[in-house]
Amino acid sequence: MVGSSGQVFVYNKTKETFLAFRVEVADSFAGRLIGLLGKRSLKPDSGVWIVPANAIHTVGMLFSFDVVMIDKNFRVVSVKELVKPFRIILPKLRAESVIELPAHTIFRSRTGVGDELIIDRFEAKTASMHQALKTVAPDGPETVASLNSDY
Repeated sequence: MVGSSGQVFVYNKTKETFLAFRVEVADSFAGRLIGLLGKRSLKPDSGVWIVPANAIHTVGMLFSFDVVMIDKNFRVVSVKELVKPFRIILPKLRAESVIELPAHTIFRSRTGVGDELIIDRFEAKTASMHQALKTVAPDGPETVASLNSDY
């Protein structure tokens, strides 16, 4: 589980698709309270992960978005597509947190109830990628740098 605020990526392990790469973590009282309020839209591949939460409202929102509710094991327990402003999503008893994503993300990623998600910090994966490159190219940083430039 991710600690304090920051950005994470959300990957659907079951369907092998990404939902978003830049998801803000709203794990403080103020972060959960504000969520998407005041924003005019969500950028592609972005979102907000509200932790903990098992229900949301869209009062004061200016746009529609998708909602994925997950349990403590990152299993999807509910999906809601194109949630419109001024709506209330009732609590789901098994839900531990809620991910708010750009409209059509659920459709594009084929995410459904029962899917297992991976939520992690992007920086941690970047460091492990560099370690993997060092294993592949033990000749030193010059080889790793040239491998990085190929991507």
